[in-house]
Amino acid sequence: MPRPLTTDAITASLDRHLDRVTRHRARRGLPAPQVRVEAPGMLYRHGEDLPFHAASIGKLATAALVAQDVESGRVDWTTRIDEILGGDELASLFAVPGATIEQLLGHTSGAADYFEGPTVTGPRFIRRVLDDPDHRWHPAELLDFSREHQRPVARPGERFAYSDTGYVLLGRALEVVNGADYTTLLRRRVLKPAGMTTSALWLREPGPPRIAPIHLRGVEVSRYTSVSCGWAGGGVVATTDDIARLGRALSDGTLVSPDTWARMSRPRARFRAGIRYGLGTMRLDFAGFSPLLRGLPHPVGHLGSLATHLFTDAERGTSVVLNFHGGREMVASFQTHIRIAQLLARL
Repeated sequence: MPRPLTTDAITASLDRHLDRVTRHRARRGLPAPQVRVEAPGMLYRHGEDLPFHAASIGKLATAALVAQDVESGRVDWTTRIDEILGGDELASLFAVPGATIEQLLGHTSGAADYFEGPTVTGPRFIRRVLDDPDHRWHPAELLDFSREHQRPVARPGERFAYSDTGYVLLGRALEVVNGADYTTLLRRRVLKPAGMTTSALWLREPGPPRIAPIHLRGVEVSRYTSVSCGWAGGGVVATTDDIARLGRALSDGTLVSPDTWARMSRPRARFRAGIRYGLGTMRLDFAGFSPLLRGLPHPVGHLGSLATHLFTDAERGTSVVLNFHGGREMVASFQTHIRIAQLLARL
């Protein structure tokens, strides 16, 4: 059994690790990773304190809004999306009708994934983001992309298939059910109660003048208007402190009840080896990465495709927020996350 470590020893070890990581990244023209680690008696930060594009971490916020509507009785987990949205908006997005709110949250609706999914005609969506940097994407256009260039991947409830398209539909459902736009709902019912004072839905409302670099397929796109494509599937920009506040507000009863959070956090499907998916949440199982990591905790949160992480372990009082600035850095981000988890396990 490894001997326990003090917070000072953990801090020193993280400094050494992240200094090496930062030097290696600098040789490839990448900024230092943004890191925030919280544990009892310890708060560690690394990297520039800039708001960053949290990517699919924002799905936690959308899932919280939907769960609030379930708690209030506006909808139910089993409410069908076609009971909320009209047929024209849903046309060609599903293999058969009947996809439910719960299936959309858990990515078992069978809808395609506009952001990273394959197309049957034309280039993939990310190519459009890079080729037309001044385009401001609207939710209807995101749905149209799936409708016109993709096909449903399965019947509702048949299997897990990650779908940003499904989260656009959830955003639209929230607007119809509540009679307010998604941006207003997000600010009023998630950002404000969670104390996320530096956060914004990027390019949908006033926000910070500059965000941390984003490298998409080797191109720095943080100033591209086309990164407005996230919306309800992940369009929030925030500091590491605010992202940590989101994790805390979900797990401490601020945004949803403990029973609802337990339901959302319960893993239902395999996302990747070592990652299980619930309802808008991911749970890490480090032993799924390597048997040598057996015994580490199972924190809950979400990843973003830009190598962003938010994971909390409410029982141990720990949280980890990472931004590695680009999808090609996902492996490196997990190498650091694993190192952090190993150190925290010895606290």
